[in-house]
Amino acid sequence: MSATIQHADGLPRCAWPKDDPLYVAYHDQEWGVPEFDDRALYEKLILDGFQAGLSWITILRKRENFRKAFDGFEPEVIAKYGKRRVTSLMNDAGIVRNRAKIEGTINSAKSWIEIMEKGPGFTNLLWDFVDGRPKVNSFKTTKQIPAETPLSRAMSKELASRGFKFVGPTIVYAFMQAVGMVNDHLVTCHRHKECAAIRIPKRKAR
Repeated sequence: MSATIQHADGLPRCAWPKDDPLYVAYHDQEWGVPEFDDRALYEKLILDGFQAGLSWITILRKRENFRKAFDGFEPEVIAKYGKRRVTSLMNDAGIVRNRAKIEGTINSAKSWIEIMEKGPGFTNLLWDFVDGRPKVNSFKTTKQIPAETPLSRAMSKELASRGFKFVGPTIVYAFMQAVGMVNDHLVTCHRHKECAAIRIPKRKAR
């Protein structure tokens, strides 16, 4: 499916959530909504990394398990995880048990802390790539939506250079879509205009 679909409630939506209630709720309430919270951005980046090789609905169904397993995705806590905690997570059937991704989550937490303490802050670092405002696209079909862009490649390179793991350009573009750095709702989707109309808070002085 390449265009929007009309749902039983009369609203046209991007085709990818289909009729899954959890997926539809995510599409309507989260995907494409600009996120400016440092911790929440870390969580979403990590979950997009865990998605690699899987479908997003798989991660979405396990998201609460992930949050419980990773202490609410508090980077300061995760950065202190040792081998025993990694082993415990590898035995947790409620999450995706991938050792490289689990260890990458710990490394990324350490990098996040360094950016918060010595750098511009995680939100500022990421949103600077789009000059602090979402890029609103006007795609009519899903075939027009790219898997990666020059911006996602640049952000991927920056994050990797700072020690983040599982931040390839395709993962980063999916992340940018999810956190509203780009509005990739199709123009005929009811959420396109709604997300574009969200007021962006003033950026904090650095």
